[in-house]
Amino acid sequence: MSILTCCVPPSSSLPPVRSLRTASEDSITTALHSLQALYCPLRLPATLSKDKEAATAPVDSGYVSEDEGEVAPLQRRYSTTEDAFAALRADPYEKDFTVRWLTSLIARASELPFDSEEAREKAVDDAAFILSSFSDSPTTEEDEALSRDFVFQTSHDSNVTIQINDAPLTGADHTDVGLQSWGASIVFSEMMCKDPERFGLDQLPENATIIELGAGTALISLTLGKLLPSIGAKAQILATDYHTAVLENARTNIITNFGTDNVPVDAMLLDWATPPPALAASANMLFAADVVYAPEHSAWLRDCAAHLLAPEATFWLVVTVRSHGKFNGIPGTAETAFEDFESTRRGGKALRIIDKEMLDKKRGVGRGDENGYMLFKIGWVDA
Repeated sequence: MSILTCCVPPSSSLPPVRSLRTASEDSITTALHSLQALYCPLRLPATLSKDKEAATAPVDSGYVSEDEGEVAPLQRRYSTTEDAFAALRADPYEKDFTVRWLTSLIARASELPFDSEEAREKAVDDAAFILSSFSDSPTTEEDEALSRDFVFQTSHDSNVTIQINDAPLTGADHTDVGLQSWGASIVFSEMMCKDPERFGLDQLPENATIIELGAGTALISLTLGKLLPSIGAKAQILATDYHTAVLENARTNIITNFGTDNVPVDAMLLDWATPPPALAASANMLFAADVVYAPEHSAWLRDCAAHLLAPEATFWLVVTVRSHGKFNGIPGTAETAFEDFESTRRGGKALRIIDKEMLDKKRGVGRGDENGYMLFKIGWVDA
């Protein structure tokens, strides 16, 4: 493929979304390669970038042209191509078109006419990688954060309004996804506001403690902090996470929504493998949304919940359902984790899944590879 081929606008070169089900594997693969070349150029450290520029400069042949200021044809062509790339990358229409196309491709992945499941998974991974480049742009020294306003209607015809700072991913740690709000936390926050009684929020004991695990932007904790007073309930809410950058962003969100005086939400470091002894059996309610990405995550989460959850408390867990790629089947690992394991037994009780419900994905909420969300109600039952 010529480098000039990549300079064709995505809006006029990508296979139409409506025909993805019948497009050939080669055409989809070629389209993804073109988008990678356009939006995901090789990133080099500053010193290496300078070396690369020197290496690609035309070599002096020893001959003198009629006009020393004239640019050689090959160099002019290279420069023009780079200008075309830059213009396309900066075009907001083309970028928006590309995001919609990639999201549609991921959503239709199970229907694509690929010869093997391995090729299908690679296409999805490539599409997700390109999508991630839009939130990890190398064009500025410091990426701008995105401020998002969420308005959730309550059961008593009022609104809970939350302002969230979705910070850019650091790029240094692929697990710092908690810097951004994900579909599961948005859908669940809306559910709590519409029907707080369903989740027992109106039955919290006096001086209750609520803990959110893998809180990320702390959207669920912030929603609880504003919802509870409106239904006559009160609790100290702990938004916990393991990553320093994520916690810093969560604290920023807490201050944005509550200021610094009499704040009902606090952020703190918590490692699922070694939860603090001081928090043993302290949580009157436990929340976690979209925190499981591997079987070991389910096991760690189970043991941490068994340590934190009070005897009559409930753990609400939302696991994102993805029907393809390496995250396929993740909800099943959560169910397996809460089967008969000794680590979930305490005082004649065992921590078990009491109920589960499939939640639909909402239009315009969440990522393209999300098919829905599995809601688990977990609590102590007689062993």
